Amino acid sequence: QVQLQESGPDLVKPSQTLSLTCTVSGDSITTNDYWWSWIRQPPGKGLEWIGYIAYSGSPYYSPSLKSRTSISRDTSKNQFTLQLTSVTPEDTAVYYCAREYLNSHDSWGQGTQVTVSS
Repeated sequence: QVQLQESGPDLVKPSQTLSLTCTVSGDSITTNDYWWSWIRQPPGKGLEWIGYIAYSGSPYYSPSLKSRTSISRDTSKNQFTLQLTSVTPEDTAVYYCAREYLNSHDSWGQGTQVTVSS
């Protein structure tokens, strides 16, 4: 059974870079046909897809966040990482990593709260 766990700072200052890591166990992030996503939920709002990195290593980003987003991976550690630059308080959210298969997110991490504040 696949498990995902987010890690990273819970407080980031405005204009800085938010960096989160998702550690995956029970499956390899290079397994064919799986995509590894970052998703967030701001307070009082719905889920927002940020982007994913495919099993091939190719990243894809939401158009609205593309200019500030980078998703990479470390296959030796079975981890993938989100970097979001120039954050503002509007980036405050619970951030989730998830596995996507056949257009469905079938496994999720528990989520981590990130607050952007000075």
